[in-house]
Amino acid sequence: MDRIKHDLRLSETITPFGVGAVVDIRGESLAASDASWWDRSRSPEIRCDRLLTRLGRGELRQPPSHAGRSAKDTAALMYWRFPAWRFCERCTRLSKLSGKSKGRWSNACGCGGFLVPMRYIAVCQGGSHMQDINWFQWAHRGTDEGVTEEVRFCRAYAELRFVRSAKHGEGLASLRVSCSKCKRSRPLTELVGPQSLRRDGIKCEGRQPWEVRDSATQPCDHPLIAVQRGATGNYIAERVSALDIPDDQPRSSGIAEKVRKHDFFSRLEADNGGPQSEMIASWIAADLGITAEEVLAVLGGDGGGDESILLDLKDGEWAAFLRKLAHRRDRSDSNFVVDGRKLDRGTSDIGSLIDRVSGVGQVRRVREVRALRGFRRQSAQASFIPADIGPDQHRRPIFPAIELFGEGIFIRFAEERLAEWESQQEVQARARVLVDRRRDSGWASRLDDPEPRYIALHTIAHLLIRRLAFQSGYSSASLQERIYANSNRADPTAGILIFTVAGDAQGTLGGLVRLGEPQRLVSLFLAALDDAAICSNDPVCIESDRQGASRLNLAACHGCSLVSETSCEAGNRLLDRQLVLGGSKAPGFLEAVLPELRSVLAH
Repeated sequence: MDRIKHDLRLSETITPFGVGAVVDIRGESLAASDASWWDRSRSPEIRCDRLLTRLGRGELRQPPSHAGRSAKDTAALMYWRFPAWRFCERCTRLSKLSGKSKGRWSNACGCGGFLVPMRYIAVCQGGSHMQDINWFQWAHRGTDEGVTEEVRFCRAYAELRFVRSAKHGEGLASLRVSCSKCKRSRPLTELVGPQSLRRDGIKCEGRQPWEVRDSATQPCDHPLIAVQRGATGNYIAERVSALDIPDDQPRSSGIAEKVRKHDFFSRLEADNGGPQSEMIASWIAADLGITAEEVLAVLGGDGGGDESILLDLKDGEWAAFLRKLAHRRDRSDSNFVVDGRKLDRGTSDIGSLIDRVSGVGQVRRVREVRALRGFRRQSAQASFIPADIGPDQHRRPIFPAIELFGEGIFIRFAEERLAEWESQQEVQARARVLVDRRRDSGWASRLDDPEPRYIALHTIAHLLIRRLAFQSGYSSASLQERIYANSNRADPTAGILIFTVAGDAQGTLGGLVRLGEPQRLVSLFLAALDDAAICSNDPVCIESDRQGASRLNLAACHGCSLVSETSCEAGNRLLDRQLVLGGSKAPGFLEAVLPELRSVLAH
């Protein structure tokens, strides 16, 4: 097998072209194999204990990288040709064979034409499996009268063609797979129905494209559907990121850490709520000086999926930011450098804004570690496939990861003001709309609880990102958010972090940090609110309660609040301008700011 080198950006090997994804590059279609195929000796290990603790047993490994042109011995990742079926753009022959030129494999047909990957592949609807469509098998099947004895017993594999014929109609009706030997011809319109492959007897093989077919493969009863190989639903990556912060943690997180590290915790996990759980929990509690209920609470939340992992990580980050805000100038030499600042009456005359922002952090340096847990296909309810599915269960699995360095702005909001606002009945009723829809959505486990404070602070972050794109020197796609807004934690959180990171160890250029200076930030804040006061889609937008994917946005659209999906931790969901600026349905958290600004300007 010849190795053909292609280059990808390091961050792309995590997402969108991480384990399990289909990559189109230089006219070829490839599938990324799982991390068990990685050469550990050439994949450097990344240290981030707080992230690895939440992910579980394993190790964080960075994909191999290089500078300059790739050579024969350059470290690389394994990508498999997928789909294997391709057609020649010149002679239209359809096959799984690769061309040869001077004894080397090439992406060209024997006639000299370029080989093009087939557009459609088969994806399992519930098991997250993916496989090639056997086009010869599919072309010679069907339920119509054209399936004669000659067609059924045809073995002319070299006579298959992928042709375009306008006389049969437009779109998929004009694309046909034909056999020159038995004259069988089927249009792609017979391929894309929800039960089409099942009617043709084509079943899921229960594996991924790079997995070898053997008796150990578990059977899969979920139906297959034909989808375009580049469809976004074919790959739903589950990525977790953490900021590199000091080891100090809030009491709630510290207790959980001690409980998980206790010698008896493995026995507690093995009993899994059985008759001995309370007794084992009491032993751990007596050793640590805590209650048995606290120990059992850690057991109930351990390994709870994306939501609990991310909330645990955010709790530690929130505590670290609060400690940094308590000091003005941070002179530490670490990967987490934050200067604490305050907004006061000397900063601005807009008292309603000053009263609601209790602290600002200029994040001069921050290290972020991103890790890929695994992926799903087709839907959020499909089976989860880990990033490392190797057969050797005794070795530690690999979590593909990268580390990035950058800068940002952290804003802490006044807890008392926020709690007072979100206790209002109208505010609760407005947020309950998204709470109910999130619960009924397949994305529930991947989204934060949309309580009023989360919706409001999340929307504020989007408004600031849109404004920062004009003033910071960074595009909106290069800015990211991290929302700390949860009242149901042991330590309630109320803040946002807007940051940018790059793979270079030197980080970024400082344009974002400068805008975190109090006077500049106030001007930026007011401009962002003024931009959002009127949307080009108003009054439809501001009065709406069903926008966005799965109707998980209220008064928020591309004209006022949405940003690049890569910038948003919720995929542009759970947004509402009314809970920020106010409206006919509910008062906004910052509703008084713009009227006060206009009053000050008038005088």
